[in-house]
Amino acid sequence: MRARTHAVLAASVVLALAAGPLAAPAFAAPSAPVSSSANRKGPAEEALRAAIAGLPNQYATAALVRVGTPGGDWHGSAGVRDLTGDGPARPDARFRAGSITKVVTAATVLRLAAQDEIDLDAPVQSYLPDLFTPEFEQPISVRHLLNHTSGIKPGDGFGDDFAEVYAHRYETLTPQQVAASAIAKGPEDFVPGTRQQYLNINYTILGLLIEKVTGRSYASQATRLVLRPAGMHHTYFPGTDPHIRGPHNRGYQAVERPDGTTELVDVTEWNQADRWAAGDMISTTADLERLLTKLFRGRIVPQPELEEMFTTPAGVPGATHSAGLQYQEADGQVFWGKSGARYGYSAFIGGTRDLSRTLVYSVNSTDAKGTARNPVADAITAAALR
Repeated sequence: MRARTHAVLAASVVLALAAGPLAAPAFAAPSAPVSSSANRKGPAEEALRAAIAGLPNQYATAALVRVGTPGGDWHGSAGVRDLTGDGPARPDARFRAGSITKVVTAATVLRLAAQDEIDLDAPVQSYLPDLFTPEFEQPISVRHLLNHTSGIKPGDGFGDDFAEVYAHRYETLTPQQVAASAIAKGPEDFVPGTRQQYLNINYTILGLLIEKVTGRSYASQATRLVLRPAGMHHTYFPGTDPHIRGPHNRGYQAVERPDGTTELVDVTEWNQADRWAAGDMISTTADLERLLTKLFRGRIVPQPELEEMFTTPAGVPGATHSAGLQYQEADGQVFWGKSGARYGYSAFIGGTRDLSRTLVYSVNSTDAKGTARNPVADAITAAALR
């Protein structure tokens, strides 16, 4: 019974991190990292192999997994490159990392703060005066954007359901347009810093801030300050290019036909420039593992700025998001991580702060933006955190 309880708790970690603050329990942020280094077990290899066996299935067409433990590491892949051939999934495949991009954006901002180019306590209105309207009377600090307590409403997109956005997949909606549409709606009815709402718009505006203070593009600065120091040589920002350059496994979305049957629509090609600094990065599991380990070891963001990534806002009920990360507790351990999802692709990076347990995965989910739990991701998480 103990083993089953542990597996359920382990699975809940990544699920809660992926779901956002509304799905996460309200508990206080840890005052100090909880170490699991006493557990010298290696990865549960048999359980990990079983978790990704049988792909493709109705939930996923491919999965790439990397697990790190004190007793060793495990790397695995399963599934197919695409549904039209019989080639196995490429373990070195690039994929859309979605909101894991926010980890890179937060790290870029914190690097600039460490270099005294950004003041985390300064109002973002002072950096971007042309963006904000007089309705935004309350100062919104850079830190409020980092931890999603700004009170800025979401920006506009191409639609609300799959059919709408899929029809516009080759069109461009610029970050500037997204930010302007959000500001035009006026602020939320609460004082910045008192409520946490996880929204892309916070990181879209952080991207604009990076460009304003450096005078260079977001992509160039994120590459210079984070990707290169982390050794992420296969990661890039596609901008308006709808393709995934280099080796990749194709992504699919399950769509119900009028007769009740299901069709898998290829969603690999997609211009997602509107997600930008909030979710438009393309990466690999190996690169994301490098990001996780070097970031947690302080090799990208120096102290004391690194503490921003392991600190949730004080006095905010239910807050689980920090600067770029989110935390959850399970079985006496604290896990920090970030999920990401774009149509056809679901991904996750996370682990204990001392890196005694790490997990990175990419699952080619057939309903990556849906609200239902993905059994493949559930099984990977449960096996990885045993």
